[in-house]
Amino acid sequence: MTVLVPLLIGVLYVCVNSLIPEPHRRRFNAVLVGGAGAAYLSGGGLGVAEVAFTALLTYVAWRGLESWRFIGLGWLLHTAWDVVHHVKGGAILPFAPGSSLGCAICDPVIAVWCLTGGRSVTDALRTRFTRTPAAG
Repeated sequence: MTVLVPLLIGVLYVCVNSLIPEPHRRRFNAVLVGGAGAAYLSGGGLGVAEVAFTALLTYVAWRGLESWRFIGLGWLLHTAWDVVHHVKGGAILPFAPGSSLGCAICDPVIAVWCLTGGRSVTDALRTRFTRTPAAG
């Protein structure tokens, strides 16, 4: 469950975001990765490094407004930050000690989707399973 649930959350995130049309989907995801950069800001326990990381991810998110690759990079950076917090013991959700580990498992799923262009999974499935009349 420690691994399966975060993976499913990542897949659900991708599926739900696939319902948003482009270019709104890319811009929405850029805003979300920017917000993720500030997730530990009020209690992560790494002092000024928390502010520096937030500034870095804010820049990456700004670049992500026009680039899926920057959004994917942002999620990979957040994954690394999750691992640091998991090891240091400063969970993203103070009431859930394993939440940083879960986030570190979920985020790469989102990152891979972003790095491959953030294409709509629902559109791809719809195209794959829609019957087309035979040419005749």
